[in-house]
Amino acid sequence: MAIAEKIKNSMEKSSWIRKMFEEGAKLKLEFGEENVFDFSLGNPDVDPPFQFFEQLSKMSTVKEKGIHGYMPNAGFTNVRKSIADKLSKDNDTQIDFNSVVMSCGAAGGLNAIFKAILNFEDEVIVPAPYFVEYGFYTSNHNGVLKSVKSNADFSLNIENIKNALNEKTAAVLINSPNNPTGVVYKEEEIKELSLLLSEHNKKGRVVYLVSDEPYREIVFDDVKVPSILDAYNHSIITTSYSKTLSLSGERIGYVAVNPKCDDYNNLVSGIILSTRILGYVNAPALMQRIVSELTSVTVNVELYKKRRDMLVEVLQKAGYEFVFPKGAFYIFCKSPIEDDVEFVKRLQKYNILAVPGSGFFGPGYFRVTYCVSEKTISGSFEGFKKAVGEL
Repeated sequence: MAIAEKIKNSMEKSSWIRKMFEEGAKLKLEFGEENVFDFSLGNPDVDPPFQFFEQLSKMSTVKEKGIHGYMPNAGFTNVRKSIADKLSKDNDTQIDFNSVVMSCGAAGGLNAIFKAILNFEDEVIVPAPYFVEYGFYTSNHNGVLKSVKSNADFSLNIENIKNALNEKTAAVLINSPNNPTGVVYKEEEIKELSLLLSEHNKKGRVVYLVSDEPYREIVFDDVKVPSILDAYNHSIITTSYSKTLSLSGERIGYVAVNPKCDDYNNLVSGIILSTRILGYVNAPALMQRIVSELTSVTVNVELYKKRRDMLVEVLQKAGYEFVFPKGAFYIFCKSPIEDDVEFVKRLQKYNILAVPGSGFFGPGYFRVTYCVSEKTISGSFEGFKKAVGEL
């Protein structure tokens, strides 16, 4: 056999997002890029802020000895301090630099966390719909991803999470603002979840609450993302600068461990060791230095809000149903027919690319992203209207 059975199976289940990306490439060759309305890939098209380019230019001229060499696996101490200071400012929990581990994006952070906390066939509970690669990350470390259904408005169904908890549960994984729904979990939901986990912990094993937060700064309408670190002692966050600074290709992010976590020292040390074992060794040196100077900077979020409002109007006028998104840059629409994959194929007839909700374990829906040009959004109206109209 040429490749491992596990990888072969994973390839068969691989992300619908990439499949649609490939379909888009074909359509663009056939009809011209300007005539294809691609809402499939969450690849930020808003430029990084000007401060990024200033820092990049500045750092490129520094010629100190060893500046591009290895550093401690957790990252440069001064970088971790600057991030810890921001976290302490944004939360009521005091974060020390020792709690911060620089990572190769949020994906690298999640893999390091799961490597550190999962025993064989330990379970990670996640509300569905969810980002499909969570399953691969969990499986990487011999864990089992256990999905639970969310409420109709995609808020947390605490009762479903409660029923899924057992002696094999190692963590609950949440993502807010959420991909694919754009939902931001409310403070009351997070408090209720934290209370549930605290009660469960009295039975023995402590369950970690892991929060994947790459969209934390991409929120609208004065919405605030509740603090996981304040709500629950045994919490771990991971994030990246892929969305907040439009640096998805630079693979830079971090993990932050709540200092009140159970077995805190071993947990942090385990994540640091896992970073090395997984082959990341350390997060990119140049990007670490740059982001440490940009902790209070984000992309122009108002551009995303404007595009959200445009796409909301297009979809509403065309007759689609969806939960109004408060963050990230996605809308999760109800498919007009039960078979979401079939409906996405219908959209392709009108050169519209979307991702079936089944790809996010949310069958009966489809996802569109508004990190696209305004021309793409406005030009898609007739196609969306015709696709639903023919039904």
